[in-house]
Amino acid sequence: MSKRNLLLASSSNCHPHDYLLHIEDVIRELFQGVDEVLFVPFARPSGLSHDEYTAVAAKGFAKFGLKVRGLHEFADPITAVKNAQGMFTGGGNTFVLLSELYRQELLKPMRNQILEGTPYLGTSAGSNIAGMTIGTSNDMPIVYPPSFAALSIIPLNLNPHFPALPPDPTHKGETREDRIHEFHLYNEQPVIAIREDSALRIQGDSMRLCGTRPAMLFKPQFAPEEIAQDAELSHLL
Repeated sequence: MSKRNLLLASSSNCHPHDYLLHIEDVIRELFQGVDEVLFVPFARPSGLSHDEYTAVAAKGFAKFGLKVRGLHEFADPITAVKNAQGMFTGGGNTFVLLSELYRQELLKPMRNQILEGTPYLGTSAGSNIAGMTIGTSNDMPIVYPPSFAALSIIPLNLNPHFPALPPDPTHKGETREDRIHEFHLYNEQPVIAIREDSALRIQGDSMRLCGTRPAMLFKPQFAPEEIAQDAELSHLL
């Protein structure tokens, strides 16, 4: 039986809540028994330094009674990952994040720890990398990682920040659905598109959608399927 213990959220910020508070109950449950969380700050949203981004995470986690240390603070980051009680990878640019994980040879150690049951929280880019590839990221490829292959903790791809409202009927350009359909012209894995107040809770061989909004499931050659909140999705694992 799998030991996976993850929460993969669309975003760390959701109106009208403060940072991470829209998924507070699930975060508390995820990190039960954990004193300190290892934060992976490499996605660097809006050009924040690693110290500045870690300070944001630390302030948010203080509300849960948890300490945070940034992975960049360790002289030996691989050992830090192996010793982590829990991990959190924040959002930003997925290409920047994955490129740095490859550069520091952290992808395999992170994968091993997560598969062994180390609690893992991802938001946005941090959720993207839990899938098979980052091919369904919404980010611009501002750097070029050695590969798009990611952690492959789950046998599918994620698309965070999926629009909550129907598209403007006057809009004649491409849509997020169009982009995901294009992805499936060249890739076979399912894609789960999660909205801002949604997350996937994965425990062992079980996966369900939590939050207040439905998600969308995309498969090659099938019409998109709406996933209701609290839906059981273990069959996709």
